[in-house]
Amino acid sequence: MSESPLKIAITDAMKDAMRAKDKERLGTVRLILSEIKRVEVDERIDPDDARIISIMDKMVKQRRESIKQYTDGGRPELADKEQTEIDVIQEFLPKPLTDAEIDKIIADAIASTGAASMQDMGKVMGSIKEQLTGRADMGSVSQKIKAALG
Repeated sequence: MSESPLKIAITDAMKDAMRAKDKERLGTVRLILSEIKRVEVDERIDPDDARIISIMDKMVKQRRESIKQYTDGGRPELADKEQTEIDVIQEFLPKPLTDAEIDKIIADAIASTGAASMQDMGKVMGSIKEQLTGRADMGSVSQKIKAALG
């Protein structure tokens, strides 16, 4: 099985961080690779770029939740550490979409699926999930779809 180009890029970034003795970056890159490895072992697959992007998207989401908890708990230093990890992870994710691009994708999906009410939300989400994974916050996308269908 051949490795995905994204995994190779992440592995190269780990080597570069080791050479530069950048401990924070190295730690985050190793976290990404360990999460990819966990999926490989658990699911017995060789993940493609799309799967790796969804893994990293989940990692970013977890860190955003942690930042909120640390901020609420009065621990800004821990929130800053999580934000640093998000910044490193996002280097490997595709460029985020603008609100206008997201709105257009949603409008196209609603038109192509023939969605007319909230009952059709699953169809719309299913048709756009692949395009938006790693490029937009799916929670805010869900809110936009609700607003469009409601």
